[in-house]
Amino acid sequence: MEKRPFITKAQAEEIAKTYPTPFHIYDEAGIRANCEAVKKAFAWNKGFREYFAVKATPNPYIMQIIADYDFGFDCSSEAELILSDAVGADGAHIMFSSNDTPACEYALAHKLGAIINLDDITHIPFLESIIGDKFPEVMSCRYNPGGVYTLSNGISTA
Repeated sequence: MEKRPFITKAQAEEIAKTYPTPFHIYDEAGIRANCEAVKKAFAWNKGFREYFAVKATPNPYIMQIIADYDFGFDCSSEAELILSDAVGADGAHIMFSSNDTPACEYALAHKLGAIINLDDITHIPFLESIIGDKFPEVMSCRYNPGGVYTLSNGISTA
């Protein structure tokens, strides 16, 4: 597949005359086409939902485009939860998964009705101390089958 820029160098230079650099220019048509491609690729899987990593592009305008395709938002911080809520995402459209998570962030994720993904099973008592015994109906927990991986970086793959 050949990739072509959606704007020419001359167009970028013309824009820079009006808007100071650095700036970001997004290709809305390209974003929408990619969202359509993902939806089409997983159409066979009823109930499939893509969760966009907010940390990749924490831009509410981009997030709203993505929400138009019923995508959810993968959040790992309070700011990302707030952004997802601000663009109108409901709990089923917010996945909260983080490392070394402060209690206030779990509390906000729970308040928003987000799907909470715990780092490991030992976080269950910590979450219970924050939200009580009213666990959400849908949750998830990371699973590490153990072992040593040859591509390990010692942080997330050990």
